Amino acid sequence: MRTPTETEHDGETEHDGETEHDGEPDLRHHGDAEVRGAAGLTDLAVNVRANTPPDWLKRHIAASLDGLATYPDGRAARAAVAARHGVPPDRVLLTSGAAEAFVLLARALKVRQPVVVHPQFTEPEAALRDAGHAVGRVLLRESEGFRLAPAAVPESADMVVIGNPTNPTSVLHPATSIAELARPGRVLVVDEAFMDAVPGEREALAGRTDVPGLVVLRSLTKTWGLAGLRIGYVLSDPETIATLAAAQPLWPVSSPALAAAEACVRPRALAEALVAAEQIATDRAHLLAGLAEFAPAGIRVPPAAEAPFILLRAPEALLLRERLRERGFAVRRGDTFPGLGPQWLRVAVRDRETTDRFLGALGAVL
Repeated sequence: MRTPTETEHDGETEHDGETEHDGEPDLRHHGDAEVRGAAGLTDLAVNVRANTPPDWLKRHIAASLDGLATYPDGRAARAAVAARHGVPPDRVLLTSGAAEAFVLLARALKVRQPVVVHPQFTEPEAALRDAGHAVGRVLLRESEGFRLAPAAVPESADMVVIGNPTNPTSVLHPATSIAELARPGRVLVVDEAFMDAVPGEREALAGRTDVPGLVVLRSLTKTWGLAGLRIGYVLSDPETIATLAAAQPLWPVSSPALAAAEACVRPRALAEALVAAEQIATDRAHLLAGLAEFAPAGIRVPPAAEAPFILLRAPEALLLRERLRERGFAVRRGDTFPGLGPQWLRVAVRDRETTDRFLGALGAVL
C-alpha cells in the first residue's frame, strides 16, 4: 500500500481519481457555519444529537448556578470521570471541550514530526499548525473504505492523530489496529468524541493503560447537546496529564460545565446514552436504505458507517448542497476535509420523520 504523507500540497496529488490542487482546504470550516444565521433550516450539518440536552440535565446545570460566586472546583467531576473509565484521577484532565485539548497537545508537548490521519476532524491539524508545527498527512482512501492501514503511518512520526469513529467518514477502526500505531517515544492521540454514540462503545481505547503514549480525547457535547457549554476531557498517563494541565489557564472549566461532566458519567446517564446510541443505529440504517434508492443517480455512501452521521458522494455535490438549502435542509460540505473533494457531503443522522423529509427533498432535487 502506498503511504501518501505530506506536509503541503505541492502541485497536485492524485489519488482514486481525485485531484488536490495547491489551494489548501479550509481547516477552520465546521458544520455550525452551514446553519449560522440561517433561520428555518433543518440542521443535518451539525453532529450534536437532536432534542438535547435532556430536561433532567438542564435542571441539573441550572441548579449549579447558585454556586457561581465560588471559583470552580473540578475535583468531584474529575473523580467521576476517572471512575467511569476505571482509572485514577491523575489520568484525567477536564477541558473546555475537545477543541481546547487539541490546542494543549499542540502547544505543550514537545513533538517534531506530527502526523494526522485524514479525512478527519480538521481542528487537530489546525491547532498543530497554529503552534508552528509542520504537519504530515496520511490520506485514507475511498477504495479501501477509508480504513486505517497502520503501515501507512511513517515510523518517523512522533505524534499520530486519528479519530475513532472518524468524522466525517463514519468509520469505526478496530482498537487493535489503532493500538498498533503505538511506539516508544510516540504520542498516539485518539479522538473518541463520538464513541459514546456507538452501542457498547466497542473499539474504545478510553481507560486503557497498557498502550504506550496513548492520549484519548472525549467530548460530552455531541451526545448531550452541550456544544455551547464546552466540556470534554483527556485520558492519558499522569505525566502527560500534568504537562497539559500546566498549560491550562486557571479555572479552565466553568462550574456549570463541571456539574454537567459529573452528571453525564453517572450510571443513569450512561444507560440513557446507550439507548440513544441504539436508536441512532436504527435511524442510520433507515437513512442508508433510503440513500441506496438513489444509487442510479450517482449517490454513493462508503460502507460500514458506525457514527451519528454518514458521508456521501454525489455528482455536483456543492450544487446539490445549495439546492437542498433551498428546500430547507443544511448539510455539511466535504471539500474542507483533506483527502476529500467537492464530490462529498456529510449528513447527520436524525429521526425517521426528518430523514424521510430529507430523502423526499433529495429526490426532488435529483
